[in-house]
Amino acid sequence: MHDDRSLIEERLGRALRERIRPAIYGAAVPLDIKVWHAPGEPVPPAEALAATYEPAEIGLPWGPAWGTAWFHFSGQVPAEWAGQEIEAVIDLGFSGGPGFSAEGLIHTTSGVPLKGLHPRQTYAPLSILGPDGTSASTGDRIEFYVEAAANPEVLGSNAFAPTDVGSKPEPGGKPIYQLARADMAVFNAEVWDLILDLEALDGLQRELSPQEPRRKEILRALSRALDVLDYENIAGTATDARAELTDVLSRPAHASAHQLSAVGHAHIDSAWLWPLRETRRKVARTVSNVATLAQEYPELVFAFSQAQQHAWVKDNYPEVWERLKKAVADGTIVPVGGMWVESDTNLPGGEALARQFVHGKRFFLDEYGIDTQEVWLPDSFGYTAALPQLVKLSGSKWFLTQKISWNKENKFPHHTFFWEGLDGTRVFTHFPPIDTYNSDLSGRELAHAQRNFAENGAATRSLVPFGYGDGGGGPTREFVATARRVANLESSPRVTIESPTEFFSAAEEEYANAPVWSGELYLEIHRATYTSQAKTKQGNRRSEHLLREAELWSAAAVVAGKLDTYPYEDLDRIWKAVLLNQFHDILPGSSISWVHREAEATYAKLAGELEAIIATAQQALAGEGSAQIVFNAAPHTRGGVAGLGAGVAVGEGQAVTIDNGVLDNGVIRVTVDDRGLITSLYDVAADREVIAPGSTANLLQLHVDTPNHWDAWDVDSFYKNNVRDVTEVDSVDFSTVEGVATVVVKRSFNRSSVTQTLRLRPGAKRLDIETSMDWHESEKFLKAAFPVDVHADRSASETQFGHIFRPTHQNTSWDAAKFEIAAHRWVHVGEPGYGVAVVNDSTYGHDINRTAREDGGTTTTIRTSLIRAPRFPDPQTDQGVHVVNHALVVGAGIPDAIEEGYRINLPERVVTGAAGIDPIVALDNGNVIVEAVKLADDESGDVVVRLYESSGGRSRATLTPGFAVGTVTEVDLLERHLADRELKDGGVSFELRPFQILTLRFTRN
Repeated sequence: MHDDRSLIEERLGRALRERIRPAIYGAAVPLDIKVWHAPGEPVPPAEALAATYEPAEIGLPWGPAWGTAWFHFSGQVPAEWAGQEIEAVIDLGFSGGPGFSAEGLIHTTSGVPLKGLHPRQTYAPLSILGPDGTSASTGDRIEFYVEAAANPEVLGSNAFAPTDVGSKPEPGGKPIYQLARADMAVFNAEVWDLILDLEALDGLQRELSPQEPRRKEILRALSRALDVLDYENIAGTATDARAELTDVLSRPAHASAHQLSAVGHAHIDSAWLWPLRETRRKVARTVSNVATLAQEYPELVFAFSQAQQHAWVKDNYPEVWERLKKAVADGTIVPVGGMWVESDTNLPGGEALARQFVHGKRFFLDEYGIDTQEVWLPDSFGYTAALPQLVKLSGSKWFLTQKISWNKENKFPHHTFFWEGLDGTRVFTHFPPIDTYNSDLSGRELAHAQRNFAENGAATRSLVPFGYGDGGGGPTREFVATARRVANLESSPRVTIESPTEFFSAAEEEYANAPVWSGELYLEIHRATYTSQAKTKQGNRRSEHLLREAELWSAAAVVAGKLDTYPYEDLDRIWKAVLLNQFHDILPGSSISWVHREAEATYAKLAGELEAIIATAQQALAGEGSAQIVFNAAPHTRGGVAGLGAGVAVGEGQAVTIDNGVLDNGVIRVTVDDRGLITSLYDVAADREVIAPGSTANLLQLHVDTPNHWDAWDVDSFYKNNVRDVTEVDSVDFSTVEGVATVVVKRSFNRSSVTQTLRLRPGAKRLDIETSMDWHESEKFLKAAFPVDVHADRSASETQFGHIFRPTHQNTSWDAAKFEIAAHRWVHVGEPGYGVAVVNDSTYGHDINRTAREDGGTTTTIRTSLIRAPRFPDPQTDQGVHVVNHALVVGAGIPDAIEEGYRINLPERVVTGAAGIDPIVALDNGNVIVEAVKLADDESGDVVVRLYESSGGRSRATLTPGFAVGTVTEVDLLERHLADRELKDGGVSFELRPFQILTLRFTRN
C-alpha cells in the first residue's frame, strides 16, 4: 500500500478548518443589542444594570484597554426550532487565547452571574437563559447582560516587545475590540461530536510510528469518514461519518497503558499581565464556567487553589460564592494547595512562608471544613529546601509542581519521588510528565506524558491538569468530552477524571520506595526574578520585619498588662495583603507596571499602619519618662540590650579614626582609594587581609542584559561576557558623623548616578554600605563585587529557617546552571578557621565564584545583584531612585552572618520612656533562633513562639517565658496540638535536629 499519510492528514486539516467546524451552528437569528460603556474602573452589576443603554450593532467598537462595556442582549427564540439544541453565541471580538484578551461574564437581568465567555467558550445554552438563570424554551423571549472586559493582549504576536499597555490607563483611550457576533443559533451536536472524534483519533495516530498497524487503521477510518461526509450537508451526514470511526474509537487501551489522573484546572495567576482587580473578575468567570459545565458533565473534578481567590469570590460575588460552596460540597470543585496564594518560594521570609499555609489552610477549614493535603504550586520559579518541613508542619503530606520541566540545562531525573528538605523531612512529590498545567488532553500531550514518565517500569500513574489557565477559563466541554473518548482507547494512556487526593493516594501506595531528591528544587530559568522590581522586593522584606515587630511588641505589651487589646484583625488583614503580594508573578517582579505600582503603594500604606502599631505597643511598654529606651526586636543581644527586649544601650568599642583614606576602629581597618574603591580591609584580631591581592571591593559592575526570552524573568549566562567596571568617580568625601567614620562616594555613568555611603562604626567587625541609585538604564544589570582572599568551594545562603550550601565551582552542568542564586539576609563563604559574609536589607540575587591567582591563592568573589532594567512586561522597570543597604562582615562564621542579617533588617528603635523590659521569652542557646512571638490566632490570649535551629547541627536549649505560664504544648503551624511539653523550673527544654522548626503554645496564668 502506498504511503498516503500526509495526503489524509492534510485533507482532514482542511476539512475541519473550512467545512466541519463552521457547521457546528446551523440556523441563526441575530440578537438585539444595547450597550453601556462604563467609565473608569469596573462597577457592581446593580450599578451597571441601572445605567442608560444605547442601541448597538455588530461591528461596534468597544473597550479602551482595561475598560468595561456592559451589553444587553435580547431576542425571541424561534418556535420552529423546537426539539433542537439552541445556544446564544457571543463573540466580543476575541483575538487572542483564553485569559489573554477580551473576556465576558453573562448575568441575568437581576445581575446574577451565570457563565464566562472567552475565545474558546463563546456560547450560553438555552438552559440558563430563562428568567433568573432558569431554562428557556422555543417561543420564549430571552434577555441577558454581558460584562465585557477589554483586557489587552500584553503578550502579543511580537512577544516580549516593550509595551505601555500594562500601565493603569488614563481616561479617553481608543476602543481595541469590535463586537463580532451576537446570535441565537441551533447547535449541531452531532457535528460537534464528529469534530471531537476526528481530533482525538488524528492526535493519537500522529504520535504512533508510521509502521504501526494501529496508525494505519486509524488513517483508513479517518479517510472513510471524510468520504461519506457531504460537504454541502455536514449536519445531515455527520452521523454516517461518525459511524466509520466507531470501531477504532471503541478498542480498549493496552493492559500496560499508562494511567493518567485528569484534574480540571485553570491556574489563575493572581496578577501578571493583568492587575489584581481583573483577577477577581477572572475568578468569578472561571468558577461560573466550572459550575455550569458540571451540570452537563457531572464527572468533572476541578482543582481550585489559592484561598485568596476563594475569598475574593466570597467578598465580591455572593451568588457565585453560593455556587462555589455547593460545588465544593458536591466534590466538583476541590480546594487544593493549602496556601493563601501560589506564592514564590525563593523570596518570602520563613515566617511569611509559614503564614501562607496558616491563612490558606485555615480558610479552607473555616469555610468548607476541608483540611487540604496536597500543596499545589505548578508555576513558581523554583522551590526552597525549607518547603518539605513547612508542608508537614501545616498538616499536609503531598506536593505537586510542573515548573521544573522548564529547566534549560538539566532534565530533572524523576516525576514521582520523595523530596527531602534541609532538615530531613520528606514529602511525597509529583511532577506531571505531561509538562504543562494547561493540558488540552490532545493526542500529542497524552503520548508525551506516557513516553516522558521517568518512573516507567516502577510506577504506572501520573496526573494531568487540564483546562485553560494563567488567565483563567478552566476546562471546556470539549476537554471533558475528549476525556471520555480517551478514557480507554487503544495505544493511548488510560484517562480517568478524579481528584488530586485520589491520584496521590494511589500513586503513593504503588510507589512506596520512590527515589529521594535532597535539597532545593532549583529552577534553571527565570533567575532574574531574584532582582527585578527592586521596590516590590524591598516592600516585601520591610513588611515581613515590621510584622515581626508588631506582633512581638503587641504581645509583650498585652502580656505585661500594659495594653488592653492585641490588634488581631489589623494584623490578620495586613498579613493577607503581604501574602497576596508574594504571588509568584508579583514578588518576583514579572508583572505589568500596574501591578507593581499598586504593590508599592500597598507596601507604603501597610508600613504606616505597622509603624503605628509598633509605636503604640512600645510606648505602652516603655511608660512615661525621659530615659532613652532602646527596643531590640532581633533575637540577639546588641548594645547591651537583650534580644526581644528593651533597655538602655551601652557603647561598643573604641573611637574610630580616619587618616589618609584609612578608616580604623581597632577591630578592622579599611582603606579606600581616590576612586572610592576598597583596596584593603584588614582584620586586626585575625592579623589577616580580607580583600584578595590585586583586587578592589565594592566594585560596581555594569552588564549588558539582553536575555533571549522572558525579559523580567531571565538573565542568561552570556550576560557575563559584556561587563564594565564602574570606577569613574565624581567625588570621594571622608568625614566622621556622630562617631562613625564615613566615606561618601558619588559616581555617574550613562544616564544614571550612584551615591554610596560607607560607614565604619565603633567596635564593629563589618563595614556598612548604603547604596543610593538614581537608575535610568535600559537592559542593564548592576552588581557590586567583593573579591575576598578565601578558599571556598561552596557558599552558604540564608533560606527560610536555615541555610543551604551551593558550589562555587562548575564541576557539573548542575553546578554551572546555578550561576545566579537567591539568598535572603546573608551569604557566607569560608575556609577552615575564617569566613566572610555579605548581608543585606532588601536584595536577593547573588553570584559567587572563585578564581585561581598566580600566587597560588584563591579569590572567592561575592557579587550581590543590585538592580536591573528589563523592558517587558514593564518597560519602566526600576527606573528612579532606590536605596539598599549591605554590610561586609569579616572574620565571620555562619552564626555571625545570621546575627548580622537580623541586625541590618531590624534596626533598633529608641523610645522616650521610664524603663526597659525583659524579653517576653529568653533562650540559652544562640543557635536556636526565635522567629516569631505572637498571641494565638484563636484570640484565647495564649502566647505562641516559633523558633528554629539555625546552625545546621543538633541543639539543646531551654526557653524561659517572661510571664506566668500554665501549660505548654507543641503545635503545628495552625497552632493545633501536636504534643504536650513539660514545664520545669519555669522553662521548657528541648533538643532540635538540624534546622528543625518548633512552635510552642503557652497558656497564661
